[in-house]
Amino acid sequence: MKKAEVGRFNISPDEDSSSYSSNSDFNYSYPTKQAALKSHYADVDPENQNFLLESNLGKKKYETDFHPGTTSFGMSVFNLSNAIVGSGILGLSYAMANTGIALFIILLTFVSIFSLYSVHLLLKTANEGGSLLYEQLGQKAFGLVGKLAASGSITMQNIGGYLGYTSGLSLLCMVFFLIVVICKKFEIACPFEDPSIISEAVNSTFIPSTVLPHIAFNMTDDSCRPRYFTFNSQTVYAVPILTFSFVCHPAILPIYEELKDRSRRRMMNVSKISFFAMFLMYLLAALFGYLTFYEHVESELLHTYSNVLGTDILLLIVRLAVLVAVTLTVPVVIFPIRGSITHLFCPTKDFSWWRHTLITVSILAFTNLLVIFVPTIRDIFGFIGASAAAMLIFILPSAFYIKLVKKESMKSVQKIGALLFLFSGIVVMIGSMALIVLDWVHNAH
Repeated sequence: MKKAEVGRFNISPDEDSSSYSSNSDFNYSYPTKQAALKSHYADVDPENQNFLLESNLGKKKYETDFHPGTTSFGMSVFNLSNAIVGSGILGLSYAMANTGIALFIILLTFVSIFSLYSVHLLLKTANEGGSLLYEQLGQKAFGLVGKLAASGSITMQNIGGYLGYTSGLSLLCMVFFLIVVICKKFEIACPFEDPSIISEAVNSTFIPSTVLPHIAFNMTDDSCRPRYFTFNSQTVYAVPILTFSFVCHPAILPIYEELKDRSRRRMMNVSKISFFAMFLMYLLAALFGYLTFYEHVESELLHTYSNVLGTDILLLIVRLAVLVAVTLTVPVVIFPIRGSITHLFCPTKDFSWWRHTLITVSILAFTNLLVIFVPTIRDIFGFIGASAAAMLIFILPSAFYIKLVKKESMKSVQKIGALLFLFSGIVVMIGSMALIVLDWVHNAH
């Protein structure tokens, strides 16, 4: 056996290449390339490593071989949890009120598992495709169409109310929000004031808002009982709200790139812990919010508290905390949108402050107009969840996987699973969008 071949077959992806550097019997050139590549794609088989090595030869060394991650496992879990949690948590109680506790838990479980599976597909595709940019994977898979689909979905998801927090303060604000929701459950007794009746009472008798909590209205005991399975015209918003709440996929590859001692298996462990933590947080927020207001919960949970309690110092603090978090994370939310637009329309042009400023101002103006003219946050959750979120969770990762992962045949279990996942995403998107539009048309009349 030749010396180069000895080096090739004895250095495995999971071994430390430094142990071979002092051995004079080994050919240094070939194993060195493999050892350098090991830091970026530690769990890829030799065939895929050769493919990635060839595809990355034209790139700068710090972008591929010599760019080891520096973020610890725990901090990566924290960052991914920040990327998952967002404004969708405000609509989860509304989703539970229109599905029932049991059906909501079933849907929450399936959406979280499907989201985690799509992360698996995305990481495997990134290894095979040799790129850690979502838009570039789209371009490699389907050319300009794939690039447009990825960029458009990322832009829509971030513009529609998505507060994918990436600061510790923002995550703490969401934890504080959850604590307040749990505490308020034991302070607000059912039956309570119907928000619509409160509004009529205030308009007709000019009752001050400070005395609203003391007004009692006759409500049946049945309205204060939890339901486990519920179907009505608003049930259609449940799945889009859940998919909206679990979208973090544009952040997966950047977090993967910065993960210390990165490997696909290690990143999947990060994802499992983060998704499980957010599953519990979402479930508790939805459950206690629903058990406080039952069928009277509104699409925006904080608004329901305001209608029932009037002026409440603790709720004002919660609103202020969320407002501060949103304000501090505006640059972070705009960054991926601006990056997608720039990568889409000006991929080869040098940086320009004029273009940078114009894109930023345009994004802010469009977002403000959207907030002003969209009637309720439920419509944002529903539309973005059924379109951009479905694309980012179901359709794009499975389509990229089917197209770019060449080593598996279309008859393999992995490819068949990805095909079924793609088909289910298309059904979810088309079905949810159709039902939401029908609900809009019906309410318009």
